[in-house]
Amino acid sequence: MDSSIAVIGGTGRVGRLVARQLLARDESVRVIGRSTQRARRHNPPQAQFFAADVRSPATVRTPLHGCSAVVYIVEPGTDDAGPDSPETTLHTGVRHVLDALLAASGNPHFVLVSQRHVTRRDHPMNAYGRMLDWRLAGENAVRSSGLPYTVIRPGWLTDEPGHGHLHLEQGDVGDGRVARPHVADACVESLYSPAARGVTFEMRSEVGPGAGSPPWDELFTGLRADTPTAARAALA
Repeated sequence: MDSSIAVIGGTGRVGRLVARQLLARDESVRVIGRSTQRARRHNPPQAQFFAADVRSPATVRTPLHGCSAVVYIVEPGTDDAGPDSPETTLHTGVRHVLDALLAASGNPHFVLVSQRHVTRRDHPMNAYGRMLDWRLAGENAVRSSGLPYTVIRPGWLTDEPGHGHLHLEQGDVGDGRVARPHVADACVESLYSPAARGVTFEMRSEVGPGAGSPPWDELFTGLRADTPTAARAALA
């Protein structure tokens, strides 16, 4: 791409994979996270690290300035309220990043990693600080921002190296597990595929023998573009 790609949450387990894949494509990568120590331990030296916190809007403006794309993979807290609640990272943090990008008058592709079940308010995961409600609110903010975007909803994350057949689904009606490397692949591949823009999809891996590299262009082409009704009210 013409300018740097920011990976917010790039010191996390999926974020590190995304950063490495982008560097392997000779992209300029900015890793944005709260822990300098984790960055030194896990991130390759070719990636430029910025210590910033999405809960503090002033800290994200400089590292986001001039970026051609943003991948948002922030791990939430689970408190019911306060600075470590899902609201602060999954919604307020997303809004802070969007505000910074829009203020810079750019048009970066925004890839948001959310999760399955966000439209199912009675799911047990929503007991943790209304995590699903706030994830959906963050999705809605991205969809209504006017920026090109992709919303990825992985199932339960595993560390397996991408076994079995990968399925991309829509409608938030199923369950399933998916390997972290597959999620990282989806983040990166979506940045280069026009068919991945303006879509929301779930991911799962089918248990079984490895099936090689997924046919990403084919998978993305099979998705339906979001409609205005894709953004549903979550916090009524």
